[in-house]
Amino acid sequence: MAGISDEDIQKVRDASDLVAVIGERTPVKQKGRDFWCCCPLHQEKTPSFKIDPATQLWHCFGCGEGGDVFSFIMKTEDFNFPEAVRYLADRAHIDIAEDTRGGGVSRSVKSRMKEICARTAEFYHIQLMRGRGEGPDAARKYLASRGFGGEVPKKWMLGYAPGRGALVRHLSALGFKPDEMIRANVALDGRGGPVRDRFYERVMFPIFDARGDCVAFGGRVIGAGEPKYLNSQETPLFHKSQVLYGLDQAKARMASTGCAIVVEGYTDVIALHEAGVTNVVATLGTALTMRHIRVLAKHAPKKIVYLFDGDAAGQKAADRALAFIGESISDKNRNSVELLAVTLPNNQDPAEFVQAEGAQALEAVVEGALPLIEFGLERRLDSFDLDTAPGRDRALDACLAVLAPIKDTLVAKDYAVRTWSRLRAHGRLGIEEADVLERLAALETPRGAAEEETGPEAPAPRPVRRALSQAERNRLRFEREFLALACQHPLVGLAHADALAQVQWHEEVHRLLAESVLATLSENPGAAPADIVTKATLATPHAARVLTAGSSYPSSTPEAIGAYLAEELALGDAEEAIGALTAQMNAGADAEEAELLHAAVTTLQMDVAARRVAHRALPAS
Repeated sequence: MAGISDEDIQKVRDASDLVAVIGERTPVKQKGRDFWCCCPLHQEKTPSFKIDPATQLWHCFGCGEGGDVFSFIMKTEDFNFPEAVRYLADRAHIDIAEDTRGGGVSRSVKSRMKEICARTAEFYHIQLMRGRGEGPDAARKYLASRGFGGEVPKKWMLGYAPGRGALVRHLSALGFKPDEMIRANVALDGRGGPVRDRFYERVMFPIFDARGDCVAFGGRVIGAGEPKYLNSQETPLFHKSQVLYGLDQAKARMASTGCAIVVEGYTDVIALHEAGVTNVVATLGTALTMRHIRVLAKHAPKKIVYLFDGDAAGQKAADRALAFIGESISDKNRNSVELLAVTLPNNQDPAEFVQAEGAQALEAVVEGALPLIEFGLERRLDSFDLDTAPGRDRALDACLAVLAPIKDTLVAKDYAVRTWSRLRAHGRLGIEEADVLERLAALETPRGAAEEETGPEAPAPRPVRRALSQAERNRLRFEREFLALACQHPLVGLAHADALAQVQWHEEVHRLLAESVLATLSENPGAAPADIVTKATLATPHAARVLTAGSSYPSSTPEAIGAYLAEELALGDAEEAIGALTAQMNAGADAEEAELLHAAVTTLQMDVAARRVAHRALPAS
């Protein structure tokens, strides 16, 4: 598993009690043998999140999510599986050995990189606070001009990079090797000469992850020079698509307000925090990504507000944000965070605005933010002269293009008609209302930012599902409960291994899960439920939802439930076989074949009828 042995994974699992891990994040209360809490993955007032200490599995009856301790960390921290294992290993103070031949980086190497970043941040900070000479003086003068004097440099660990090998010499004296400095991206290969400092003559902004560990740096040139801002390159510690500047200091306020504000620069973040607006973060040399949104949504579950500069660069960023319109109205998660946007007036950036108008004025601007879809439409309408017929026609086309990513939704159709009506109020249009939806439907759906991720973690497209009959819904419920029972009570699963192998599963996901559960139990009859879930997750990302679900028969024993469900599914398969044979018989079989089919159907019907009489329903909840 990504270079981590099964033995180490099991060691970490054994040291990570699920109740304790979840209890560190949200209050849990014992009821009977289980523990309950409000779900950390969505907002709710009544606890619907169950933790089973016996199986070490969790399941939320509100949002349907579930899994083991690793999947809990994966969902709450937005980690992949190896990252979740490493996170819990750190928590339990367990050293895990990783095979790095596939290009991975060992935990010890990452730990060393973090140490280099921490020592580098301290070095830069001391240079700023105590350094003498033209460079440190210029850095302090620049920060003072931005209002970042007093305690601000200490709070944000701001620094000054002198360059000229000063950092390399300092780190070497601490025992770090040149290749370690290069890997951490605080130094560059000298190309035949000595290793040299990556940053020189710059005001330095250490970049911390959500846990407060320094993972990278940003530097602003003092005076003239290009590039004006220089960030660390990506490293095993630093991924621009998911790290946000200031998150370590903003997350507490985000949690209390439910709101995150996203700006474009370090200085904007610091200025707003120092003005009292402390739920602010910034992206790092990249547009906002879906991973950023998922990271923010964990800390700010209600809304994320894009706060754009009023200048040309800010407006370009605003246009890029429209790629998330599809995500902003998605029904994939009924509790998804709301995405809003607003542009500051008078070509100001957030730091300038809050200095001139104050924190209350800024908060009023944020309160006036529009849902992203409305923001996009307003921007398009403002770009054209609506008092002319050509301007109105072009404005309509531009607005329909904004709606293209969600063209098949009722929301898009409603906005299309409303936009047409609004433009029609200004004068004649070259298209009638009845044709607007046809034009919208004809547009191609662009590839948006929400589609940036691929691979097993990317959300799969939703198929169009037919309406299910009550009988089919019952069948799927029986399948899910049989699989969950086999996982949560492995001895029952082993007792019904033949049934698991023979069921004609109505869902492909269920077939994959049955194969995985059987394979795990065959390999290790003593496998723990959490281990079964982990292995099944490799077969399908939907494993945890199914395998951690509860039973409809809480008053019955697992053995009785297993026998009942195995027989119910077998009878269902037999009845389907009767239907298939009957259809074949009625499809024009010759006399001899029809006679054989009739005999087979009759035998099956008698068998099913007898078994139905003996098949007693269990008391449901």
